[in-house]
Amino acid sequence: MIFALSAFVFIVLSGVAFNLAGGLSRSSGGYIFFYATEAVIAGLVIKAVLGEPADSNLAYPVLTMQVYAGTMISLIVAVLVARKLTLKRPLLVNVVAVENMGDAAYGCLLTGLAIFALALVIPVQSGSVMSALQQINRFLPMAMILGIVYEMRRTGGRRSINPAVTIAGFSIFGQGLVGFSKEGIFTPLACWFIATASMGYRFSKAQLVGLLAVTFFMVHYLVPYSQYGRTLAGEDVGDRVHVVLTLLGDLDGTRAKYKETAEDRDVVGYFNKSQGFFDRLQMMGPDDALHGLTERVGPIGPAGIVFGFQNVVPRFLWPDKPTIKAGNLYARQMGMISQDDTTTGISFSPAGEAYHIGGWFGVFFWAPVIWILLFIVFDSLCGDTRQSPWGLLALAIFAHAAPEGGITGPINFMTSIAFGIVFAAFAAAYVMPLLGILVKGPGRSKITPIRGGGASRPVRSLPSSGFGR
Repeated sequence: MIFALSAFVFIVLSGVAFNLAGGLSRSSGGYIFFYATEAVIAGLVIKAVLGEPADSNLAYPVLTMQVYAGTMISLIVAVLVARKLTLKRPLLVNVVAVENMGDAAYGCLLTGLAIFALALVIPVQSGSVMSALQQINRFLPMAMILGIVYEMRRTGGRRSINPAVTIAGFSIFGQGLVGFSKEGIFTPLACWFIATASMGYRFSKAQLVGLLAVTFFMVHYLVPYSQYGRTLAGEDVGDRVHVVLTLLGDLDGTRAKYKETAEDRDVVGYFNKSQGFFDRLQMMGPDDALHGLTERVGPIGPAGIVFGFQNVVPRFLWPDKPTIKAGNLYARQMGMISQDDTTTGISFSPAGEAYHIGGWFGVFFWAPVIWILLFIVFDSLCGDTRQSPWGLLALAIFAHAAPEGGITGPINFMTSIAFGIVFAAFAAAYVMPLLGILVKGPGRSKITPIRGGGASRPVRSLPSSGFGR
């Protein structure tokens, strides 16, 4: 009864927080949406579909759900405070005019491919120039978003795909396949959907069916492929390519092999049986296990938050900066992985880590403080996502990072990732158009105004003056 009531409170407050933040039109609203949906709500829905009690397979179900409800109260407070302190005129909203977005997309594409090529031949060592480039490299997703926005505005909503979008999307997808990364595999689809949906694009029935078919294929085949493939591939590129070709050549066999070993890999299971991709659409299992550790040894204190801010200092300024992977440390303390395993990453939600850091004080003090800073930074930079492609990039990042980045993850978001977005924005404004001209030649396309009726009717969220004036 208490679990169900706490779940009801969490869901209702999630809607309140999401709408107070401005929905998906703001980066803060996107963070709340992806945290609430992917950490908790999706898991509850899947439990209901499977006919399993929502509080089963949890050692501390009431505490776990009460912590989630508490974090949503903190998010509401964070939204209300941050809204008072956020800049009224976002810093990046008009950095790039619509007319230049096409050239900027090609420039971002060229830069992203160049950094990828360099990473293949130059070792990426901690504190090196390549490491710094990798941390700020958002150029391929940015090429997709800029290209989609430009093409839709240029054609009045009739098209969203051009060569820059296609090449960038396949490049990200290919890197995801070779790296056995679900994030890389799903990022192109997420960028396309977020960018088109933000402009109020009305999907046809055929497009919706196609989108569902592609999503099913990726969930049914490519998620098992990425999970199973990473257990086989080494660091050598040739070895990885061999594994990729072997597994992709027999997707049914790959899926079967993944299912055979799934129970051995799933250390914390919220569902009675492994549900493949859907195991990742909830954080209740890992968080509940972390709550168990907190109840046994007590909160660890704010050292993790302090280190999160210390980690912002570049390694060339602090060569001996310690490397601490909080999720890995917690997992070793919990016995989820062996004590000599210092590389395996285990993810926890902001709720789980906030409670582990400070108990209820962590939920109602440390968490809202971090979120206030996060929302101020991103909403002041990006503003309305319907008028700023940088906000769309933030949404694409939060779709993966918000539910499983812990409460110290936002420290990295508001520093390194925010810097990467600023760098990408000004590079797109002043450098990328020049590179784009080298790729596709000079010339500026006429932008079709968004008007009612006709073929341009599907794009209706943006006035013709959006995205730069």
